[in-house]
Amino acid sequence: MIAPQLLAWWDKHGRKDLPWQRQRNPYRVWVAEIMLQQTRVETVKPYYERFVQAFPRIEALAEASENSVLAIWAGLGYYSRAHNLMQAAKIVVQRYGGRLPKEVDQLVALPGIGRSTAGAILAQAHGQRHAILDGNARRVLARFYAVEGWPGKSAVNRTLWELAESNTPAERTQDYTQAIMDLGAAVCRQRRPRCDSCPLGANCRARLLGKTSTIPAPRKARRRPLKCCSMALVRRSDGAVLLERRPPVGIWAGLWSLPVLNDNEDPAAWRARVLGVSAKFIGELPPIRHGFSHFALEIRPVEFLLAGSSRKLREADTWLWHTGNQPLGLPAPIRRLLNSLDVA
Repeated sequence: MIAPQLLAWWDKHGRKDLPWQRQRNPYRVWVAEIMLQQTRVETVKPYYERFVQAFPRIEALAEASENSVLAIWAGLGYYSRAHNLMQAAKIVVQRYGGRLPKEVDQLVALPGIGRSTAGAILAQAHGQRHAILDGNARRVLARFYAVEGWPGKSAVNRTLWELAESNTPAERTQDYTQAIMDLGAAVCRQRRPRCDSCPLGANCRARLLGKTSTIPAPRKARRRPLKCCSMALVRRSDGAVLLERRPPVGIWAGLWSLPVLNDNEDPAAWRARVLGVSAKFIGELPPIRHGFSHFALEIRPVEFLLAGSSRKLREADTWLWHTGNQPLGLPAPIRRLLNSLDVA
């Protein structure tokens, strides 16, 4: 069992002043664990601080508008996490009186909470004995026990969960949970692990076998396809930029972005179809590249200068003239573009 060595190491070297460790309660722990899914601690910290300041209680989050939540989340990525938080907050207020349930099955039933996240919430907020298996814990256990194969395979994942369960101590579960995450982040890193500084190094089977670079096995690399789209940058004479709300599902769900032209649509045809007014075509701006987990996107901005007004735009609640003063949820590449124009 790795708990004794791991806890002794954490007592000296572990992180004990993370924002969600202060004023610890189930709501704050839950928000942190959702943000930490697929995102590093240092990236999460400022977003977390702004989020809990804006929505200090679960009731505040349940009552918040989608736009106010996404405005704070924008740039953190994986926006389904924000939508799941909002949806789950409403369920918790309606069904559990604003208190996150303490039963793992009830937690897992909430949007965005899986087995590991539920275990982390219950261990961190209540000290309950529940195992976790996030990316850091998975890497520590896979290397210490030399579990070969890609963890995404069901047999490998099942083995790692069995090890996670058997190694989680009945006492100091809260500290152990943080300790295994800290060790994976600071010492048992994915690349260039610091084996000489590891409290488990003497008995780590991957280290003894010289396999720390191949355990855990990575997923087979797949070439990310490149997708291209043209977006309209429509500006008014006062500098305001036309934005359109993204659909509730798909990439950048619910965020405000530049309008997208149909595939192979001519800018003049888009101008006539959407604006229905006199607008001057300025030209194309340099393309912008943005990476997603499964593909890369090349955005080709097409600039227009609008003269007059449009009945179509006034009648649609999915359109907005953005002056830079409104707090909006904007995709990161769109925010960077607008910042370069002194708009965002």
